[in-house]
Amino acid sequence: MKANKKDRLPHEREWQLQEAKNRLSQVVDSALHDGPQTITLRGKPAAVLVSFEEFKKLTQPRSTLSQFFRQSPLHDTELDLSRSADFSREVEL
Repeated sequence: MKANKKDRLPHEREWQLQEAKNRLSQVVDSALHDGPQTITLRGKPAAVLVSFEEFKKLTQPRSTLSQFFRQSPLHDTELDLSRSADFSREVEL
């Protein structure tokens, strides 16, 4: 059973795991030049091989954490960070 075509990008190619193992150089070359390569296991998508540049784009934060908080609509909200002096409650597990 092949992956649903609507779930893949138009340039993705599917490789059965055994074929990908036997032709790893070609799979890597295709990922570098043609885009993501899907590897299937028992007919179902199991992994995607992407170029290192694509991986960096996908995993790089879009902004720093401080920028995120500055851009938040709640950036002017004051938080009460004081600790409660109440005793803890028993919880039955």
